[in-house]
Amino acid sequence: MRNKETQISISSYSKKELHRLLNAYRLAINDNIISSITDIKGNILYANNYFCNVSKYTSKELVGQRHNLLVSGYHTKEFYKDLWRTIGKGNVWTGEIKNKDKNGNYFWVDTLIFPIKDESGKNVQYLSLQTLINDKKKAEQDRLEYLKSLEEIIYMTSHEVRKPIANLIGLSDSIDFNSTTTEELEHLINHIKKEAKELDEYTRKLTLFMHELKEKKLLK
Repeated sequence: MRNKETQISISSYSKKELHRLLNAYRLAINDNIISSITDIKGNILYANNYFCNVSKYTSKELVGQRHNLLVSGYHTKEFYKDLWRTIGKGNVWTGEIKNKDKNGNYFWVDTLIFPIKDESGKNVQYLSLQTLINDKKKAEQDRLEYLKSLEEIIYMTSHEVRKPIANLIGLSDSIDFNSTTTEELEHLINHIKKEAKELDEYTRKLTLFMHELKEKKLLK
């Protein structure tokens, strides 16, 4: 029902109004979406302004080139083979791509590529629409670093801190003031001091580590 209403509404527009509407859509896309059109071999035929702004290449530098110009080296050959297999069969490909601009800086884009077909259904061009997702990828990386940091804290707590504590408890339990000689008692006390120093060192390391995490804003 909604589609029908939309069709009726659009069909009521004059040519001039439709042209103005399409121009508004084009401007909106040009300012917010990275867009390009290639031939079936992947040679760029058109790159919009936003594409140029993000990639740091001019339209003249991009047209005639392949998207390989932006390859970052992050993805495998199989990644791109799958992309080309998908669109080559006339299907839409979606995915996240890490690219590199003209200055060598990396940027992530959420990508949708779909074939433009002729009347017989044969692929003649490919249209690519992309949005920047650098913030999203940074948030994902921060989360991974946070989880890794937690693992390190758990490891330090369970191994480096618990060990001297266990040794201290064991040494304390072994003291028998009725039968232990002065020499044996001094020996045990020296061991206790040694384990206490290790515990103090590990505790300071753990405190420093957590402070560094707070500085990196990985720990609240």
